[in-house]
Amino acid sequence: MSIKGKRVAFLGAGNMGEALIKGLTQTGLVAAGSITASDPRADHLDLVAKRYGIRAVGDNATLVKSADVIILAVKPQIMGAILKEIAGAVDDGKLLISIAAGVSTHKLREQLGKPARLIRVMPNTPALVLEGVTAVARAHGLNPGDLEAAQELFAAVGKVVVLEESAMDAVTGLSGSGPAYIAITIEALADGGVKMGLDRATAMTLAAQTVLGSARLVLDTGVHPGQLKDMVSSPGGTTIAGIAALEEGGLRRAFIQAVERATQRSRELGAS
Repeated sequence: MSIKGKRVAFLGAGNMGEALIKGLTQTGLVAAGSITASDPRADHLDLVAKRYGIRAVGDNATLVKSADVIILAVKPQIMGAILKEIAGAVDDGKLLISIAAGVSTHKLREQLGKPARLIRVMPNTPALVLEGVTAVARAHGLNPGDLEAAQELFAAVGKVVVLEESAMDAVTGLSGSGPAYIAITIEALADGGVKMGLDRATAMTLAAQTVLGSARLVLDTGVHPGQLKDMVSSPGGTTIAGIAALEEGGLRRAFIQAVERATQRSRELGAS
């Protein structure tokens, strides 16, 4: 099944919901007239609808009835209530895609109270600028082509990987939460520049572009990050002196622990 020509509904038009709406409309994958959305913040929903030319719907059950593919873009804490609200409108003809962190497909079906074609995914906020990465979990109870349709949809806002659902908590800890880790890294690099005499705007531009360019080097060349690090590190030079300071500060350990703790928190959310 291709997402093209399908009616797509968003239960939730927050940061991630809006990012996906933007990607679908900008790439032309789904026409704006085929997209509907709901959100508890009526003023925000109206802004999103006007911005992208989609249709705002106030009632969630009505939204689901008129759609082929439904994106569940609400917080894990309210997912159960939302699923109970729409259960009567869900049938075998509808594909549900959840982006809720930590909530398994088993629990989603349990909350829905009925079998459903259901896929769990984990996107991240760089989808807002069409540079996201989304993990799509393989699932049971799907129709042929459902998994490919989910891949096609999220490819509109960046890269897509397909994994077993057992890996999704680790995905949440790494790429789901990762943009916050990188934001702190950019801010800290810029702070270092300011400490050394650069103005704030220049330091922020240098830091952000350095992170962007370095990531592009890794992706485009396929070269291991360690090799790219060695390319910049001359014997007795400035870079190796800086790296020594990072090692003294335990940077690697801190990043590893951040992913570990975020993964554990995702598991806790799923168990609650």
